[in-house]
Amino acid sequence: MGFNETQMEDLDNLTNSSKYFLFNIDQRNTSTDHHEIEFILFLTIKAFIMGFIIICALFGNLLVIVSVMRHRKLQVITNYFVMSLALADMLVALFAMTFNASVELSGRWLFGYFMCDVWNSLDVFFSTVSILHLCCISVDRYYAIVQPLDYHSIMTNVRLGIMLSIVWCSPIVMSFLPIFAGWYTTKEHLEYRKNYPDVCVFQVNKLYAVISSSVSFWVPGIIMIAMYYKIYREADHQERVMYRSKVAAALLNKHLQINGISAGLTTLSTVEQSSPDPQPEVPQMTSSSKMKRERKAARTLGIIMSAFLACWLPFFLWYLITSLCDSCESSEVVVAAVFWVGYFNSALNPLIYAYFNREFRAAFRKTLESCCRAIGPVHDLRMQVHRKQDLVHSNASSEMHVNNQLRCHSELTNVHIEACI
Repeated sequence: MGFNETQMEDLDNLTNSSKYFLFNIDQRNTSTDHHEIEFILFLTIKAFIMGFIIICALFGNLLVIVSVMRHRKLQVITNYFVMSLALADMLVALFAMTFNASVELSGRWLFGYFMCDVWNSLDVFFSTVSILHLCCISVDRYYAIVQPLDYHSIMTNVRLGIMLSIVWCSPIVMSFLPIFAGWYTTKEHLEYRKNYPDVCVFQVNKLYAVISSSVSFWVPGIIMIAMYYKIYREADHQERVMYRSKVAAALLNKHLQINGISAGLTTLSTVEQSSPDPQPEVPQMTSSSKMKRERKAARTLGIIMSAFLACWLPFFLWYLITSLCDSCESSEVVVAAVFWVGYFNSALNPLIYAYFNREFRAAFRKTLESCCRAIGPVHDLRMQVHRKQDLVHSNASSEMHVNNQLRCHSELTNVHIEACI
């Protein structure tokens, strides 16, 4: 049974349509596979970056805590604030970064309604604790530089304990209390969270956004900037005074030499050196070296403060703008970026200590060396075995060398006797 021309055209059209349909299916499958590969690659890179930041924050701040506890030279009041700040940064890595990473990698909240409030509370709590630590450090450096004579009477161990207690206890008022009481957000958001427990979004009302950002960031940040500005002015003033005193002493010495009084001054200095009274230059040199050390510490902590502000400023700007502006929306990439740039500050502080502070750098080196010796007993045992083998080999070689010498000596002696006979 044959086909007419119309049926043949219909059959050709059907065949072409089938080919086009199959081609589109192949294209879609290829595009889907390509997108899946890109998604997996992006997820792998994201997991690597987040894991790297978490590990650096954990071990870097643990290194700070262990170094301060092990080395007596670092056990000063300022470094107790630094050690407490390192503990806060470690807890950020444990309880804030890990939960955030699970959301970013899985795409949903896995731990239920209650743990969402716990995570949000810990996140607000530790960020507030960190900046309050830096605020206390700036106040401590202010008294050490601007009022060095009164520093030890002002910054006592009792005041240190009171300040640390306030730093760790006061952020509860801005974190756990309003979040668990439901004051931080709107009623609509609370109803939404009950219906969708696998979504954990920290959506706040305008009043809480203004108060929490002011207490946690803006007010302490302004205090820190003011303190370090005064420290900078005082340090600059002290350097100019020291420079002027050195120039004046050099000019006076030159004037006395020109007028021929240097011999008398030499005799006078000799008499003063023979006297039993202590010389006034030693305390001056000690005070000068102490002031230099305090300025270096202030410089390091000023860099830490600048890094903290640079890391957390984008987050708090985003937080305030999106909370006050109802029509402002941000993508998931922007939200993840501002969060993890802020988290990166917890891993950055130990690197700043290691690069800018010589005492911390030496303490880190000693701590790591002791840890390597404690962790690697097998390596030490192998080294001891190799040393024993080398010692046995060297002893055997020395004995062979001595025997060869004795044999040669005896042979020479026999030859000499035979020649004489």
